[in-house]
Amino acid sequence: MNDIPRSALILGLAGLIPFIWGAATIILPDLALWGQMNLSGRFIGPYVQLFYGAVILSFMSGVLWGFATKATGQIATASYILSVIPALWAFFMTGGGPTTAAVNMIVGFLGLLLLDWHFWRLGLAPPWWMHLRGLLTAIVIITYLPLVF
Repeated sequence: MNDIPRSALILGLAGLIPFIWGAATIILPDLALWGQMNLSGRFIGPYVQLFYGAVILSFMSGVLWGFATKATGQIATASYILSVIPALWAFFMTGGGPTTAAVNMIVGFLGLLLLDWHFWRLGLAPPWWMHLRGLLTAIVIITYLPLVF
């Protein structure tokens, strides 16, 4: 983890806060009640996790698009096509109730990790990219588990 730029690590970890908060409000009913009273239902439980997860998958599509700009020819074309998959996945797969949507989000983040690896293997992502993405993805998936089980 020492090779990840400090700012990228701190911002990446800060980006986990809504996922962790959402999981905490599922596991701890008193926290959910506090959140409902002080923040609204939109910012607790599955609502915050699923909405924010869709935002992050869409954001990551933009990151991958940026990586695609470093490629040329057919690799660039394929990279641009691959880069839009996380956003489309989030758009089409977050319906059907919280459990189904959470499973689909887990699959989406695992698929994103494969795309991260692909772009990294092509040399389009920074050398430290997979260390950061592996850590963040593992934590995101763990936070969805209370919705699934």
